[in-house]
Amino acid sequence: MREVVIKALLVDPSSQMPVVLLKDKASQKALPIWIGETEAVSIAIGLQSDEFPRPLTHVLMKQMLEKLNARVEKVVILELQGGTYLASIFVRDMKGEIVEFDARPSDGLALSLRTGCQVFVNDEVFRAESIDSPFAEEDEFHEFVDYNLDLGEFRRQSGDPAS
Repeated sequence: MREVVIKALLVDPSSQMPVVLLKDKASQKALPIWIGETEAVSIAIGLQSDEFPRPLTHVLMKQMLEKLNARVEKVVILELQGGTYLASIFVRDMKGEIVEFDARPSDGLALSLRTGCQVFVNDEVFRAESIDSPFAEEDEFHEFVDYNLDLGEFRRQSGDPAS
């Protein structure tokens, strides 16, 4: 299994359908999954951490699990059958037992955004369907800035009076 993160929510220019891009945490590869518009809205809301006056479906699911003393352990994208990805949501119940639920990947991803659980993709599926991440250079730049760039030092060297 490969752990992935939701890297982007895009629109496929040829089909005009939403695509969620799952980036492998250990490489520069990503898995694109085409999803429906309703699911894309739910994922977008989760990515932006927006709140609504009334709970939407995935927030309701999270609240129900919490009230039942259960929690989402992980979401796993298991396989690709006939062009459709199959996934499971693994929930630890109040007795501490793991229960597996069949799910659409988009529902699992939307729920993972609300619960903070890890998302995994089956290795074989990932190897067969992944692409080079279109964000690889951007990731490298952000990593350089985050770990190597001392903004105060940069300002001092550039003669910035604010330093």
